[in-house]
Amino acid sequence: MQEILDRYEPITLEEMKDIRLMNRIDTKFVTTVPVLKRLLEIARDDYFVQETGGLRISPYYTLYFDTADCAMYNRHEAGYLVRQKIRIRSYVDAGLNFLEVKTKNNHKRTKKKRMTMENFDAVNPDHNILFRRQDEQFVAYDDFLRTYLRYDPEALTAQLENRFDRVTLVNKGKTERLTIDTNLRFHNIATDNFRFMGDIVIIELKRDGLKPSPILPKLLDLRIHPHGFSKYCIGSALTNDDLRRNRIKPRLHSIERFLAQAK
Repeated sequence: MQEILDRYEPITLEEMKDIRLMNRIDTKFVTTVPVLKRLLEIARDDYFVQETGGLRISPYYTLYFDTADCAMYNRHEAGYLVRQKIRIRSYVDAGLNFLEVKTKNNHKRTKKKRMTMENFDAVNPDHNILFRRQDEQFVAYDDFLRTYLRYDPEALTAQLENRFDRVTLVNKGKTERLTIDTNLRFHNIATDNFRFMGDIVIIELKRDGLKPSPILPKLLDLRIHPHGFSKYCIGSALTNDDLRRNRIKPRLHSIERFLAQAK
């Protein structure tokens, strides 16, 4: 895959400032690495690849929080359109960490709010973080969460972590971003269960919905169709047998089929 990406024109983070898409429509797709390589070949003329520090494939880390009874997971699994997630997202190579609240409304639009998370080590993450007003920095986190989160910050505990490698493409009209996640690994903090997703690939198209997307017909040609995949919900369901999963079972079965195809 690296060889294919090396033939793309690069774009820097500075050049991407105008396409932050903090209020956007997200569409996810699931495929496998062999199909992804074909997609990258045919998309090259329409997209730039993000390059940071000379890297076109970058490691990411995420730590998700929820209430003790997993209220955010349960709301998503129950099919509510209006829902939230809270996480620490780490850009590992850059050493950047953000506390983020993602809110999806009933029009399927996602708004993301974030602030810098100080003194967080994604290589050796602290799973015992509690959002209490224990010092000046945590007062700032508490104020942030109480502004944007609909749950009590003091009720939050770490539930799930994941690691993956990400490629980010930007269309040459600079109206959308395409994130491509591979090498996805989950670890459930509550159960200590692990799950490696093999050759599964998660593609996410992020756009304002008003501009045509050059990638959509290419995805259709390769029979890559929209497929819901919340990393928090799927990862939690795969690593915690005590969670409710009635509505999410068809997606879990579909993912297992992708895994079997990739072998």
